[in-house]
Amino acid sequence: MDSLDKTSLPRIEELEHKLYLQQLQINRLSEITQAINNNIKIQDLFKIYTDTLSWEMGANRFALYSCKDGHWQVATHKGIDEKLLVLDISEYFSAYQRISKIGEDHPLLCEFNYVIPVYHKEEAIAFAFVHKEARKGEELFEAIRFIGTLTNVVAVAIENKRLFKRQLAQEKMRHELRLANQVQNMLIPNKLPNNQRFDFAGIYQPHEGVGGDYYDFMELNEDEIAFCIADISGKGISAAILMSNFQANLQTLIHRKDLKIPEFVDRLNEKVLKATRGDRFITFFVARYNRSTGRLLYLNAGHNPPFLYRNGQVERLDKGCTILGIVPKIPKLEWGEIYLQEDAFFFLYTDGLTDLRNEAGETVEEKAIEDFIAKHHRLSAVEFNAALMQEMKEFKGSMEFPDDISILTGHIFATKEQGKQAPAAKMAVKAS
Repeated sequence: MDSLDKTSLPRIEELEHKLYLQQLQINRLSEITQAINNNIKIQDLFKIYTDTLSWEMGANRFALYSCKDGHWQVATHKGIDEKLLVLDISEYFSAYQRISKIGEDHPLLCEFNYVIPVYHKEEAIAFAFVHKEARKGEELFEAIRFIGTLTNVVAVAIENKRLFKRQLAQEKMRHELRLANQVQNMLIPNKLPNNQRFDFAGIYQPHEGVGGDYYDFMELNEDEIAFCIADISGKGISAAILMSNFQANLQTLIHRKDLKIPEFVDRLNEKVLKATRGDRFITFFVARYNRSTGRLLYLNAGHNPPFLYRNGQVERLDKGCTILGIVPKIPKLEWGEIYLQEDAFFFLYTDGLTDLRNEAGETVEEKAIEDFIAKHHRLSAVEFNAALMQEMKEFKGSMEFPDDISILTGHIFATKEQGKQAPAAKMAVKAS
């Protein structure tokens, strides 16, 4: 009996030691789980992970790789020369689908004897490379499996934190887009005139919820109106903010009767340059029409020349200057002056329309727009725009709209008073 007891003692001690190690592992796993539930910082989580592997699991060398924004990086490590850690081993990752022994000759991979991959929804999110030898009373592979469990818990927690932060950022962006969209909708007129004098209608279709397009119709006094269209380079919230700034400056300047056209353009250009700091530019078209005289003055600052249909002919309104916001001083300025003695149809648009492509890679040609105007100019502005958008949808097929699209369509109906003092005149001047 005494002989049997002496033989059993080492075995009992070994079992007790195993039980102690397993209890230690369970306690550490419980500690990490509780820390995750308490929303511990990622760096503190890495410290617990590092301490567990090095002090309690006896792994003297290891490196944990995690994926962030599509790039693999070392999240935490111990016992590895920093010069080796800069080596890229991501090309080996796809070969590891489960816990495996490492037999590569790579100078960094030679530092480890096991690799532990972590997959989440069939996507690799982490790889733990470990060098560990069996300790007394320890089954090596069981220890590696526990390190795998620990790595899974940590990696999934980190991935969830990243997904949560991304979700918060996306929600913040959606909120900002909603606010920007509300602000921009206040800038774009929701009601345009439809009466015996004028019939205008617009289309505003931003590419990203908000954009850098803008059009407007303004009644300046009893006799005069102005209408315009503009396009700022770029898309999204920044373009929308700059366009709102441009709209505010335009509204102020266009109502100033003391400003001649050169001064008006110079002031507007200065405002754009100050707001954009030369990083963005604006193409712009504006027309000012006097109903009593039939006189229409217009300026085209590098914008797509609008179409004017009258007397069965299509004209392009291309007189003006360079785009706004590029140079401190507009070098040359030419404005158009037209006297309308008959009904006139105007079609203003941004380049999102002509950038549109169909499935064959073809774009919308200006000649096609001209033909469409000649055929449909008798429609009301609203009906014309609806017919045009239907035509564009059929043209593009399954292709997406590539950019912001804005269209301003308008009829100006002639009056009997017009034409009495209507010399055919166009002037060009250099801005001083």
